[in-house]
Amino acid sequence: MTDAGVDITTIGLFALVGLPYTLKFVWSPLMDGFVPPFLGRRRGWTLMAQIGIMAAIAALGQCDPDQSLWWIAVFALGLNFFGASQDIALDAFRREYLTSRELGFGTGVWMNAWRLGTFVSVGLSVLADFDFSWRTIFFMLTAVMGIGVLTTLLVPEPRVDEPPPVNLREAVVDPFVEFFRRNRAGLVLLFILLYKIGDNMAGTMTIPYVMEMGFSKAQYFVIVKGVGMFGLFAGVLVGGSVMIRLGIAKSLYIFGFLQAVSTAFFAVLNLADHGSAFWAVYSQYLLSAVVGFEFFATGLGQAAYATYMAIQTNKRFTATQYALLTSLMGIPGVFAAALTGYMTRFFGWNLFYLFCALIALPGLLLLLKIAPWKADNESLEQGR
Repeated sequence: MTDAGVDITTIGLFALVGLPYTLKFVWSPLMDGFVPPFLGRRRGWTLMAQIGIMAAIAALGQCDPDQSLWWIAVFALGLNFFGASQDIALDAFRREYLTSRELGFGTGVWMNAWRLGTFVSVGLSVLADFDFSWRTIFFMLTAVMGIGVLTTLLVPEPRVDEPPPVNLREAVVDPFVEFFRRNRAGLVLLFILLYKIGDNMAGTMTIPYVMEMGFSKAQYFVIVKGVGMFGLFAGVLVGGSVMIRLGIAKSLYIFGFLQAVSTAFFAVLNLADHGSAFWAVYSQYLLSAVVGFEFFATGLGQAAYATYMAIQTNKRFTATQYALLTSLMGIPGVFAAALTGYMTRFFGWNLFYLFCALIALPGLLLLLKIAPWKADNESLEQGR
């Protein structure tokens, strides 16, 4: 849409097509209670979601932003529905497949794999600079999804001692009743709502920001998805090691603070004189440094954050409870991200990124109640 000249406020509003990720708890009980007749509970649902994703990506590639903006919205909404369904199944798979000791580091690697997907998609989009049509690029993205389908067919189904829900009450009601009976359940949900809101808002505007600064799509790919990806991988590796030594609670404090600081550095980058000789020579190095730090901090924070959410789930209702937590995580981000185009237009990039950094503070303060500095992993599990 940026390439086709779609207005930045419209691009910001397209964040609303991410609503399925905030509402996935609505249909997640079905994925806990019903076991497909092939591949098992987690792999069966994953395969069906992946087929839907492939169909939606292929359909998106047939649309022209100049003529079919509403159809793009429809297919993007469908893509996010199937993507959210895949997340439900795979989040539950990860929680059930990994042991408690493996979960922190494994979740970090999982987040890296998610970022690798964005790396591949944006990498293929660079082909638009070399006279490849967007239709061809989207068909290539559809083919890439075949790797995920093959993996789903090859991996074993996780073994769970807890029996799955057998009726509507057990599938729909009991997961929520069990969660909300815990101590500080409301504070846990509020923390999940607020912890990543600034990061989500900043991420929505990354591409327009980099493009407006005069970088090409190829430079964006190399810097943001090249240097950034290495920073993210390093963040996950360091974060996984640190979590083993410090525990989840201390990691959430430290990593959350670093995420906020890294977001603010985008405003610092914008203070440079973009017409100077210094900028002409060093602009790519400056952007690489800021992006590398931001992705490194994101790798740290996401690993600890996702691990914290995972240990809040009961394995009998993994899909439903994890979907509830991740849905709540996305609610403020989706609605706030829809306003980011207007915010950047009226307040400018500097104030926008400073706001995204400061809005992370309420989530960090909630940690004092739900995850005290000296709390160990066992005391945090399932809200104890």
